[in-house]
Amino acid sequence: MESTVMPGFDRISELPESLISQILLHLPTKDSVKTSVLSTRWKNLWLNVPGLDLNCRDFPFQNNNEKLLIDFIDRFLQFNNESRLQKFKVDYSRDKIIKFSDRIGDAISRGIRVLDVESNTYYRDADDCIDYPCIEFMPLNLYSCKTLVSLKLSYSGLEDPGFVYLPCLKFMHLREVRWDSSGTMNLEKLVSGCPVLEELIYLHDDKLVVTRVRSRSLKRFSIPFRHKLSLFRRVTQTFEIDAPGLEYMSLKADHFDRIVVKNLTSLFMIDLDIKFIVGFGWMFDPEDLPKRNEIRDFLTGISSVRHMVISHNTVKALDLYSKVGLIPKFNNLSRVEAAFPSSLLQFLPAFLESFPNLKHLILETECPVEVMEKFELVNVPRCFVSTLEHVEIKGLFDWGEQDMKIASYFLENSAVLKKLILSFMGCPQHYSESDIYEELNKLTKRSPRCQIIIRC
Repeated sequence: MESTVMPGFDRISELPESLISQILLHLPTKDSVKTSVLSTRWKNLWLNVPGLDLNCRDFPFQNNNEKLLIDFIDRFLQFNNESRLQKFKVDYSRDKIIKFSDRIGDAISRGIRVLDVESNTYYRDADDCIDYPCIEFMPLNLYSCKTLVSLKLSYSGLEDPGFVYLPCLKFMHLREVRWDSSGTMNLEKLVSGCPVLEELIYLHDDKLVVTRVRSRSLKRFSIPFRHKLSLFRRVTQTFEIDAPGLEYMSLKADHFDRIVVKNLTSLFMIDLDIKFIVGFGWMFDPEDLPKRNEIRDFLTGISSVRHMVISHNTVKALDLYSKVGLIPKFNNLSRVEAAFPSSLLQFLPAFLESFPNLKHLILETECPVEVMEKFELVNVPRCFVSTLEHVEIKGLFDWGEQDMKIASYFLENSAVLKKLILSFMGCPQHYSESDIYEELNKLTKRSPRCQIIIRC
């Protein structure tokens, strides 16, 4: 017998309160509070949700704004104060709230699994109306929380608790955290107390001269792009990572002047957008021997990787390095995604020669400019002869001389090529697809089984 549902029938309200609470847990608290007007049953259901997700901007902006937020959190924590919490997420970056870390400590003592805090970095003096820098240090019970699985801190202060042990922490995202002035608390000490940590995203604080990550459990590590980074000054900061279980690493922009990698024997994928020097528009000096040795050691340290994504900045750096040093062989690498500046296409054969077992290449070229240096693609990399099966060329413009030369280079020299994809930024103005196909088919004698696909 088929069941029928009456129009307007409220199925959600028929669910048990425990299930409704879990549903509301995935909403911002301001939205779960709104459900209190639905009916008498829903009036206090939001107070049973095992977590908070608050933003200080959701409260009226007035002189006692911080008191409203504190009173709201206190009321929530006092209701069913014996129950455990799963999540505590608060953004109070707009207001300096005195002793807010005490509330965070209370939440931690309730057995939370997720802690996400964006702290305030300035305190406005009521008398002179001037913003002063401030640091809100996290409560000491954070460093020994036995239930915490995910930790995300932005602009928060971290001081030395003497001992760090977070036995369940798997995910950590630190955005410009402030370490205490003692010098004894740092990223290395924090990570060393996380025996099952799998993912770390770190946007660093400029004040640390050396930043180290040593972990046997870490699988994913990222340094994202930092919008506020001062690129007009030279910095001398070192980053070192030693993680034998690491599978994925992403280094975006140049936060560090020197990068040291150790024991990355499990590395599967790497995403690089670095030029090995900090400074807007700067490139390293090829005559700088210590810098050349550093780049050589870095490339050797990641040479076991299988999948590489590489930006035009890093391609430029490798081109410079190749003029004074030998790029090591990446024998395990089977897939490369590279953004190649038009001015460096001459470097393409030498670049690909470093990947003797490459199978899949995605090459993104820049739009050709009106005046472009002539280039010739002559040398044939080893992978063309035995392994390169799939090539996609992206960013093609109007099937001009550069585009034809790149496509013909692969078709004429790749013995095992199965598929060539040409992705245009728009439809070519002076050539039809049939014209392009006809011209390319003349070049497939070396790769008779190659399928050609044009995307506009």
